[in-house]
Amino acid sequence: METKFAPTRKRPVNLTIDETLVMQARAYTSNLSATIESLLAEFVVAKQSALRDRQRGADTCAADWNAVHASIGSFADEHSTL
Repeated sequence: METKFAPTRKRPVNLTIDETLVMQARAYTSNLSATIESLLAEFVVAKQSALRDRQRGADTCAADWNAVHASIGSFADEHSTL
């Protein structure tokens, strides 16, 4: 999954990453910062997508419940204390 973000200003950040993992990663990439940025961008997109999916599910559930309520009313309607 390739993620494209508009070029923006970059700033240094401090990360604590396992030294052995960094050495192993350097065997596969000459630009560790770009690789980490790409992986982080994919992570953010995946989390945003999961959040949208969860919201869609909640919206569908609410719409279904509202349809049931509109059709047959609420159980509590029969037990009004007024």
